[in-house]
Amino acid sequence: MTAPSHDKNPWWREAIIYQVYPRSYLDTNGDGVGDLPGITAKLDYIASLGVDIVWLSPFFKSPMKDFGYDIADYCDVDPLFGTLADFDALIAKAHSLGLKIMIDQVMAHTAETHPWFVESRSSRDNPKADWYVWSDPLPDGNPPNNWLSVFGGSAWQWDSRRKQYYMHNFLVNQPQVNFHNPHVQQAHLDSLRFWLERGVDGVRMDACNFHFHDRTLRSNPPALVRDTSTVTDVNPYGMQAHIHDKTQPENIAFLQRLRKLLDEYGAVAIGEVGADDSLAVMADYTSGGDKLHMAYSFNLLTPQFSSRHIRRQVEEFNARVKDGWASWSVGNHDSIRVATRWSSGEWTPALSKLVLALQLSLKGTPCLYQGDELALPEADVPYELLQDPYGITFWPEFKGRDGCRTPMPWTNEAPNAGFTSGKPWLPVPPEHVALAEAGQDKDPQSTLNFARNIIKWRRTLPQLTRGEIVFFDVPEQALALRRDEEGLPSVLAVFNVTNAPLSFDWPEAAGATKLEGHGLPGDVDGTTVTLPPYGAWFGKIA
Repeated sequence: MTAPSHDKNPWWREAIIYQVYPRSYLDTNGDGVGDLPGITAKLDYIASLGVDIVWLSPFFKSPMKDFGYDIADYCDVDPLFGTLADFDALIAKAHSLGLKIMIDQVMAHTAETHPWFVESRSSRDNPKADWYVWSDPLPDGNPPNNWLSVFGGSAWQWDSRRKQYYMHNFLVNQPQVNFHNPHVQQAHLDSLRFWLERGVDGVRMDACNFHFHDRTLRSNPPALVRDTSTVTDVNPYGMQAHIHDKTQPENIAFLQRLRKLLDEYGAVAIGEVGADDSLAVMADYTSGGDKLHMAYSFNLLTPQFSSRHIRRQVEEFNARVKDGWASWSVGNHDSIRVATRWSSGEWTPALSKLVLALQLSLKGTPCLYQGDELALPEADVPYELLQDPYGITFWPEFKGRDGCRTPMPWTNEAPNAGFTSGKPWLPVPPEHVALAEAGQDKDPQSTLNFARNIIKWRRTLPQLTRGEIVFFDVPEQALALRRDEEGLPSVLAVFNVTNAPLSFDWPEAAGATKLEGHGLPGDVDGTTVTLPPYGAWFGKIA
């Protein structure tokens, strides 16, 4: 068992998470889609990065309308990815390397082909009739309220079998489960136990504030401030204040039940929170040591890249939560790659190095996305090759999520960058081939080797893994902070978040000793900070 939840410094607070999107990691059977044996084959590479936890996006049985986030069987592997035996082999290899495996749990909805929904929609009086959110139409035939789907249009879909509407927060193929039914909650906990018994070390809770809905189906009011952190400004979803269709108070009790199950196995949970006030929800869901261990929001997954924005997210979270814990993500399978999103069209390897160093310096558990260690930019997938239904709906102003999901480039000496011997499910862009892992592995100055080095370097400084954080007022082109851990000298860090050289006076640096070994250029002379474009400086002060 791991340290109990009330431990002052649980191991997961010092860990680093690495997300693998299985479809795009490595294909071993030539069908153009990555698989579990491919991940197993690359676990040595993942271990070489120095990370601790490998989060696997869904690999369960699915019709793949949303590429695995529409689950048809929670307790089996889709044949596209392999078998349960392949998963067991992956777990065994990971554990032999000291890596922990975290699986994705998508509880708020299922696939429409899930046996639960097939039975639920068959009649109004079957044993699972109320396992999903059903409603009669209004007298004029309209849906019961104004709730919207994240993926476009109404959150209600007419079903001719029951002559009722069912709710869906995402695709019409992803019916919303009725969490007010205790049998639904227990079924989900039982499915999770199935994987914990197989040796899973943690769970990432997809859309974890979407579990419950307002029983009376009240309409949402207009948003006072349009939400552009969880959806783009072309999506009407951001025009509502989502106070009735998600983030309901009943979810707290369910997360406490989930935590009790996880504690039986010493497993950890991280929650994805997409809400109008996501920092407040993150605080609610991680405080008290009896719910999620940590949570992340989309607040650093937006185009906003400024010292002011990053500082505000961290400070506001810390102000709202006393004992909870954040996980700061700057990239994942739903967001434009950070190398493009934060570059303003001026991407350089130096930017990717700076972003990683900054992310590793914030108070919280860093979550890295596959390929960011290679500084992969967003791929430009033409419309005719798009796979993502979300992108197809909102094209061309929003191109969907395919651009961050293209295959990992392993070598520039094989077709499709070594990802597959067949036709890849998404194209491998030429600029990714040039950044392939094999070439970067041989280059001491590569982003890959920088990532390995700074992750290892960070472990030598407990201040950076578990210390308190304080920010300082400096020119807006810079982000300056201090990490304090009891009994140790404080660590200072300052980052130039621009592509222009920067020099300014910072009294806090007086008497500090420069820390070497992190790999970024920058200097302090007395109290004068001098940083090249995307440079940084770390120092230690008693």
